[in-house]
Amino acid sequence: MKTCAACHKDLPKDSYSKKQWKLDECQRRCKVCIANNREVQPPPQQDKYNNDQNTNEIISKLDAMYLEIFDKKINDEELFKQPPSQYEDCPICFLLLPVLNGGIRYQSCCGKLICCGCFYAPVYDNQGNEVDNQKCSFCRTPHPASSEEAVERMKKRMEAGDAEAIYNQGSYYRDGRNGFPQDYNKALELWHRAGELGYAEAYVNIGYSYNTGRGVEVDKEKAKCYFEHAAVMGSTISRHNLGRNCLRTQYGGE
Repeated sequence: MKTCAACHKDLPKDSYSKKQWKLDECQRRCKVCIANNREVQPPPQQDKYNNDQNTNEIISKLDAMYLEIFDKKINDEELFKQPPSQYEDCPICFLLLPVLNGGIRYQSCCGKLICCGCFYAPVYDNQGNEVDNQKCSFCRTPHPASSEEAVERMKKRMEAGDAEAIYNQGSYYRDGRNGFPQDYNKALELWHRAGELGYAEAYVNIGYSYNTGRGVEVDKEKAKCYFEHAAVMGSTISRHNLGRNCLRTQYGGE
């Protein structure tokens, strides 16, 4: 039995021509794939988190993380004081980055957060002529040519402990995009890691998960806990969510 590099099936010798049987596993194609002009394809990614045993381990780990968060009770003084800014200044223009994420662009090459003004600003050569700006505004690395290249850059940033990259990969697992299987438990685990590194929006997403029951059982108390922690860390969205929850509790409004 040998594996076809096009359909990735383990097939017997008579499924291949003599020439194909002698090729290595990266080039070998079965008779059916050759007849259908099916080209060699990269092997499907195996997701180590997509089995029951690891899923149970992740859920247990999430419960332990929650208990640690829940033990840190937040009083009103912490909740209502002026929160710290979630972001530093733009590393190019040195202006304070906007509160809304729509005004910021994350660069997976260098891990910098850049304001949209600098991200979209035209670039000029020494003659004053506008040039092609298909590079990072900060480190001048060319933009990724494909989503696969962008993901590989993101993984390197994760290895460096980049909270934004960890958060983003959690979102990929939640939505099942960019080549990642949909896995809510893995998404929650990555958001916990990002939250521990100080990324407030990660706790916002965990709060939404418990509030709506997406990937976990609905638990309004846990949702409130995570929203409070994100609010203290500077998340304006979490403060908004907590205010809405208070209105619903007191007045039954939407």
